[in-house]
Amino acid sequence: MNKYIAESFGTFWLVLGGCGSAVLAAGFPDVGIGLLGVSLAFGLTVLTMAYAIGHISGCHLNPAVTIGLWAGGRFEAKHVLPYILAQVFGGLIAGGVLYLIASGQAGFDVTASGFAANGFGEHSPGQYSMTAALISEVVMTMMFLIIIMGATDERAPQGFAPIAIGLGLTLIHLISIPVTNTSVNPARSTAVAMYVGEWAVSQLWLFWVAPIVGGILGAVIYRAISASK
Repeated sequence: MNKYIAESFGTFWLVLGGCGSAVLAAGFPDVGIGLLGVSLAFGLTVLTMAYAIGHISGCHLNPAVTIGLWAGGRFEAKHVLPYILAQVFGGLIAGGVLYLIASGQAGFDVTASGFAANGFGEHSPGQYSMTAALISEVVMTMMFLIIIMGATDERAPQGFAPIAIGLGLTLIHLISIPVTNTSVNPARSTAVAMYVGEWAVSQLWLFWVAPIVGGILGAVIYRAISASK
C-alpha cells in the first residue's frame, strides 16, 4: 500500500508542478517562464520525486512507464493496475487543486485557458495534425522508456538515474510542447482533461494509446539492445 500511496503523491507533484507551471506561470506577467520554464518544471518534478520516493515505489508516476517496465521485465504484472489507478487518482487531485488556485484569478475560464490539456488539430499549440501528434507521443514515450531503463540498469553509474530521467523529460517537452503540449503520460493528460471537458476529453484517447504503445516499444527495444551486450 505504501507503494501506491507514494505513486499518488508523486503523480500529484508532477501534475501540480508541471501543469501548474504552464497554467499559472508560463505567460506571467507578459512572457513568463515560457516553453523552457515549463519543460524544466516537468523535468524537475520527476527528478525531485525520484529522489524522494524512488526507493519506495520506483517513482513511475506514469501508466505508460509502469506498463513499459512490465513489458521490459522490470515490474510485476500484479502491481500494474493498482499503480495506474494510484497515478490517475493523484493526478486528478492535483488537477483539482490547480483548478482551485487558477480560478482565484478574476475572469479565469478553464475551457478557454486550455488548462495545459493535451490536444491535436485546432487544440495543438502549433496546430499539428492527429497523425503528427500520434507519431510524436509514440516516439517521445519510446525514448523516455529507453532513458529510464538505461539509467536504472544495474550496469549504469549508480545514483544518477533521477538526473538523467529528469533531464530526459525536460528535453522531451522542449521538443514536443508545440505539437501536443506534451503528454507522454496518460495520468497527466487525464488529470487536466477531466476539468476542461469537451474537446480535451474527446481527444484523450490518443494520450492513452500513443504513450502506452511508445512505452512498450521503448522497453522492448532497450531489452533487445541490452541483452545483446
